[in-house]
Amino acid sequence: MLLRTRSDIPSSEITPKETFEAYKCSRRSVMAGLGAIGAAAAMAGMPELARAEAKLTNLVTTNYTVSDRATTPPEKAKSYNNFYEFGESKSDPAANAWKMKTAPWSLKIEGLVKKPQTLSSDQIFGFKPIEQRVYRFRCVEAWSMVIPWDGYPLSNLINVAEPLPSAKFVQFLSLADPKEMELPAGIDWPYTEGLRMDEAMNPLTLLTFGSYGETLANQQGAPIRVIVPWKYGFKSAKSIVKIRFVDKMPPTTWNELAPNEYGFYSNVNPNVDHPRWSQAHERLLNTNSIFPKIVPTLMFNGYGDQVASMYAGMDLKKDF
Repeated sequence: MLLRTRSDIPSSEITPKETFEAYKCSRRSVMAGLGAIGAAAAMAGMPELARAEAKLTNLVTTNYTVSDRATTPPEKAKSYNNFYEFGESKSDPAANAWKMKTAPWSLKIEGLVKKPQTLSSDQIFGFKPIEQRVYRFRCVEAWSMVIPWDGYPLSNLINVAEPLPSAKFVQFLSLADPKEMELPAGIDWPYTEGLRMDEAMNPLTLLTFGSYGETLANQQGAPIRVIVPWKYGFKSAKSIVKIRFVDKMPPTTWNELAPNEYGFYSNVNPNVDHPRWSQAHERLLNTNSIFPKIVPTLMFNGYGDQVASMYAGMDLKKDF
């Protein structure tokens, strides 16, 4: 089993407090250096910088973790991101995502449910206690991190909506606002992703509001995203504004753009190469070193005990 309680986590795998505090202090030092007036103006223009550092005060102390890899430093996790709405380079989201306003925020639930509704982020945060889970996070470009994500199982929100028996898939739609986002050409915005219902209901699938004990930074998909740890990262939709329950496999952004490269399921599988590179190994970005460690890729990203049964009888090379 890869899920452990906090008491099982070796101290070597937790980001040192001084490292995390130094990161926060460095951000505050930048604001202090602007002077009182300049800092106030900057914060008015970038309100989410403050929100991204808000503590999750109701965080449950029980913890899930993977015991074989160190936690990625928060500055790495928040500066090396895929979020195409803010640019195609890994550094673009951290540079541009401050423009996105995440409060107020609403999430619309629609489709094949008994209780379609629109919820505020505060309502969603309050459904269940928020817990922290340290998950492997594997990107299709063959790099990976280990991040403490904060949220609760997506199934809790799904149960509130009461899906109809005919609902077989869940589709996620992300924010697409040209006033706040770069929205590169060539993609039919908004970004969409989807899961089969049993995947969405799996206890590992996390409705996520924070990382490292604080609310999500904009570039991480604030204020609400999902984390599906046994799938490649693009399946974990960011900045979600709509969840739709449907009876047929929904279209998803990358599968529509390049179906030969990005399958609907996109389970982490070292035996299925991307057409342009191997998936057998990954660059583990768990330190601030410029020399990342190369490690073998694990089937289902190491979560096979929890998820493999959902794909029994499927051809995981065909249904990649």
